[in-house]
Amino acid sequence: MERSGHILSEDQLAAGALRIRGRSSQLLEDLALYYILFATGARPLEIARLEVRDYLDANGCVRVASEFRSEIAINGRPRPLFFRSRRLDDALYAYLSERVADRFTLGADDNYRGLHPTSRLFLSSSGQGFEITRHEANGQKQFQCRGILETYRKIFRYAGFENMTALRARRTVVAKLYARGADEAQVGLLLGIAEPSAVRAQFPRDNPTLEALVVNLI
Repeated sequence: MERSGHILSEDQLAAGALRIRGRSSQLLEDLALYYILFATGARPLEIARLEVRDYLDANGCVRVASEFRSEIAINGRPRPLFFRSRRLDDALYAYLSERVADRFTLGADDNYRGLHPTSRLFLSSSGQGFEITRHEANGQKQFQCRGILETYRKIFRYAGFENMTALRARRTVVAKLYARGADEAQVGLLLGIAEPSAVRAQFPRDNPTLEALVVNLI
């Protein structure tokens, strides 16, 4: 088992996918769910709310620059959503093709690769969208999707990631963004966190020591 208290490397992510391939009974969907978490940093509830039209346009092409609509985003505010991962696209192509072959949530024509545009991008084992329940807490509406949380626990177990959670997966995403030069405002925009200070509190940078910074400056 991989210990997941730290940021996952590319090799660890690839090894996790390989283990999922050998253990999952719903391989195509589980792989797509695995990749979309690490490719977008979205929360599981947001992933459960995604619809086919959020990923595909009517011609069946991937919407490379899409959007978390206000109905999807946990904070109710639209934000950018990018599909720029070849591994995710390959996994979703296989999964959605399987959906069409099994005749789940088909549309009225060949648009959206034959799928209904407002059907969920991911389905539960029942063939329906993951059930989302609403309840009141401290006078505010809150939503919960136990099904997708349990699915991710299963996927992490298949991947061999000990103590992995969706939040820890998001830390890996943020670490990659920081490594590519992203600032807190950009990270917050992608993850739906309004205040840079909140980004710093939840996802602090792993700053190198001064000694490490000056190694081989010339």
